[in-house]
Amino acid sequence: MLEGSLGGNFSHITFVFRGFPELQKHRRLLALPFSASYLTVLLGNCLLVYVIRSVETLHSPMYLLICTLCVVDVLVVTAIIPNMLLGLLFDWDEISLAGCLTQMFFTHFLSSLESTLLLAMALDRYVAICQPLRYAKIINSSVLVKLLPFALVRSGSIMATLVALAGSLRYCGSDTIEHCYCDHMALVSLACGSTEKNRAAGLAVIVCFVGVDIPLIFLSYVKILSAVLRATADGEERWKAFHTCGTHLIAMMCFYLVGSVTFLSHNLNIPIPTDANTFMGLVYILFPATVNPVIYGVRTKEIRKGFFRIFQVRVKTIRKVSPMEKDKHDNILSDQTCL
Repeated sequence: MLEGSLGGNFSHITFVFRGFPELQKHRRLLALPFSASYLTVLLGNCLLVYVIRSVETLHSPMYLLICTLCVVDVLVVTAIIPNMLLGLLFDWDEISLAGCLTQMFFTHFLSSLESTLLLAMALDRYVAICQPLRYAKIINSSVLVKLLPFALVRSGSIMATLVALAGSLRYCGSDTIEHCYCDHMALVSLACGSTEKNRAAGLAVIVCFVGVDIPLIFLSYVKILSAVLRATADGEERWKAFHTCGTHLIAMMCFYLVGSVTFLSHNLNIPIPTDANTFMGLVYILFPATVNPVIYGVRTKEIRKGFFRIFQVRVKTIRKVSPMEKDKHDNILSDQTCL
């Protein structure tokens, strides 16, 4: 349907991915680390979602935001990695324009949605630590119900505009996408007409998300750290707070920095080797999805307690069942002996 509506606006109806051109001889070996990374993302994020869902004490705004972040991480990685692995393993490198635009939308939509969630989580921690008496009033279920539609509309409307502009171009030049997935400017760079609007839209996206979200996130953590340092004189507690805030900020900065470099390199025509650009694009997608379960899961005391609680219940259940099964087995042997 999408191809039909765009039929008069482009020449190529299919494109070929050319990610890691210098490593084409080793493309099947490349599938191994990416397969391992994908499985790690699935295991880590799904386990964290299961723990939060199973433990009632974790059904609070903070942990529901973490749960939503995990779901978004799984979706954005799934939008890219399986298709890329098919290309690396079986040389299935072709994609239609409609498929490319669809992948582009979901990749950028989910990435921008993650940015909004990171901002919401930073503000949630700011209110919890700096205004604890007002936390229940400011952050509650009704606020979360309003936040999700806002995040969806914000990311969806901006990325739909970006993809629509890309879909309006004619692609009569090369049909080779110098990437392993449909990045916005990687596709737009193949157009044979003017792409000024597309470049302007790409810069607007960076300003909207990086220019707005990063300052607010950074300010929130500065306020949090300042409040913690004023509240305690214990050096160990101060170091713990500094380490936690620093870890969160470093993970977020890597996400935003790599994404910004990838966007700006195309928009400003900065020459970056194709392999390096492809690798940065994958790091931008895989890195947050891999480390978020560790940063927000393993390092969070309540989630660790919830995990061990579930584990202990499972162990106790197995121990209770085992003697019953043993008795049943002994009874069967006894019956057979009598026969």
